[in-house]
Amino acid sequence: MRELGISVYPEKADIEDNLRYIDTASRYGFTRIFTNLISIEESGDILDRFKKICAFANEKGMNVIADINPGVLKTLNIGVGDMKLFHDLNLYGIRLDTGFSGLEESMMTFNPYGLKIEINMSSGTKYLETIMEYKPNVENLLGCHNFYPLKYTGISREHFMRCSEVYKRYGIKTAAFVTSPSSTFGAWPDNDGLCTLEEHRGLPIDTQAKDLFNTGLIDTVIIGDCFASDEELKILGEMDKNILTFNVELNEGISEIEKKIVLDELHINRGDISEYVIRSTQSRVKYSEYEFKLFNPKEIIKKGDILIQSSLYQRYAGELQIALKDMKNSGKTNVVGRIAKEEIYLLDYLRPWQKFKLKLR
Repeated sequence: MRELGISVYPEKADIEDNLRYIDTASRYGFTRIFTNLISIEESGDILDRFKKICAFANEKGMNVIADINPGVLKTLNIGVGDMKLFHDLNLYGIRLDTGFSGLEESMMTFNPYGLKIEINMSSGTKYLETIMEYKPNVENLLGCHNFYPLKYTGISREHFMRCSEVYKRYGIKTAAFVTSPSSTFGAWPDNDGLCTLEEHRGLPIDTQAKDLFNTGLIDTVIIGDCFASDEELKILGEMDKNILTFNVELNEGISEIEKKIVLDELHINRGDISEYVIRSTQSRVKYSEYEFKLFNPKEIIKKGDILIQSSLYQRYAGELQIALKDMKNSGKTNVVGRIAKEEIYLLDYLRPWQKFKLKLR
């Protein structure tokens, strides 16, 4: 099941602010929390705050995973296989930002508390394959990409896909980060946004999340920075995580039937794909008796334009299409709307027979 997460950094904000943020996120259906133990110093006060925050999150039905590395274990004076402190902190699991040899990770997955061991997905090495050679308890093994606070340092789509596909082949649950345009801080002093994919930096938060879920390789999308606005939490919470839904704008003059076709129908990208248009053809059957009058035959169709064929075409009248390239209008095609500018690139990742929806912005 796909899920949403937030991040909290107890040492960076008042505990009351963190608790309010967790409460709001939980009301919008968020179920995961990422937090950072890497930057802490040994301090009973900070650990006490972590524990209270984790306990509150658990009450709200949210699972907390804390980022650690070997230095954290040294700071806290605990051994590699000793999970008691993390259990006592009310954590769901720990994320190994820097790992070990593979054997240690495998042993950790058999900890007596059932804590999840989440490993870094972004390294691009044979890390997971090595762990799998040591026969871990895969029920307790998770994967999560890094986030990248410095502009231009996020990973490429090619690298992201290659790394993520390995985890899916092994059936390991995965996570990645998006950044909140309204946030003010993250885990580190430098913060140009905390996204996994560099191309997501500067995009609306829901566009980032749609993209990650649409790859079919990510189970959990986590907001990397604090604090996302209530509106951003609401937008993500109300988003359908299982079907790609494009934000659209509609043109003046569109008929009620055409509006219904655009916004109310479940669209299917035909399997015999065209390089010029995405075709959703069921509407031409469903509304075969309706006359689609010509009202906006814009001379040049642009990529991202939403088209409905007029009744000047007999067989194709009522068919919805979305332009994948700029092209000349035949003079018989109505341009009824347009995909939101920031989401046009997602059209390139629609697969044959994939279902999708269109939603008024």
